[in-house]
Amino acid sequence: MMPGSPARHPRRQRPVALALAAMTLAIALAACGGNPEPEIPFTAEGADTVLFERGQEALGEERWATAREYFVQIRDNYPQSELRDDSRIAIVETYEGEGSATAFVAALNELREFLRLYPPTHPLGPEAQYKLGMVYYNQMRRAERDQSETRFAVEEFERFMQNYSEYSQPDLIEEVRSKLREARDRLSDSSFLIGRYYYRANYFPGAISRFREILDEDPGYTRRDQVYFHLADSLAQLNRGAEALPYFERLVDEFPDTEFVEDANRRIAELKVAMDLDQ
Repeated sequence: MMPGSPARHPRRQRPVALALAAMTLAIALAACGGNPEPEIPFTAEGADTVLFERGQEALGEERWATAREYFVQIRDNYPQSELRDDSRIAIVETYEGEGSATAFVAALNELREFLRLYPPTHPLGPEAQYKLGMVYYNQMRRAERDQSETRFAVEEFERFMQNYSEYSQPDLIEEVRSKLREARDRLSDSSFLIGRYYYRANYFPGAISRFREILDEDPGYTRRDQVYFHLADSLAQLNRGAEALPYFERLVDEFPDTEFVEDANRRIAELKVAMDLDQ
């Protein structure tokens, strides 16, 4: 399961295989001569349940390829099975466990196919949409690098909130909100680094444009105190004190414990004196 993923919701209760089915399977397995991974006849009653249980066991032991084989058999050979939809999600979990770039692509394909086949009202729809966002989330790069995966993560988490939150349990909704906030913060962090580069190079018009873009596109940015300060100072450097003052004041009001508060208070006092002198 992906790092940071919430615990899976309990699956729907499945009927226990009938005694006759158990006997049929036992005979079939005994005929395999002790093979540790015996094949299960497709025609055996309850075979899909046994396959699913074995897949779950292999999944718990992190034998990803083995688990996937069991779940794929259910998906491809038991179209009427009540476990088919769960098996599709379990296949994704095997790819999540592998965690390679190839596995991520395969997980995306499985999830998009699931969401194509089933409406948001499907009991596993919210989980599938969440996992789709998590595939991209787990590939997000550091703020100074390309943010394509981060943008895709934001899109998929936003799609969850728009289309699936109505059918989701509260804990999953909160998890998506948390991941969405992290992804948005990563995008804003990336934009801030560009703005700060302009700021340090004394290219204040470019810095102002970038900092304002962050506030416009992501008003809930967790670290907007640094944006307020650098935006205000950039404006002040261009003798636009009347525009700079509100940002310094917002910084002090919203982030009284920020590292910038002392400098902000000093700049507020200086700007007010200068503005009084100009009047």
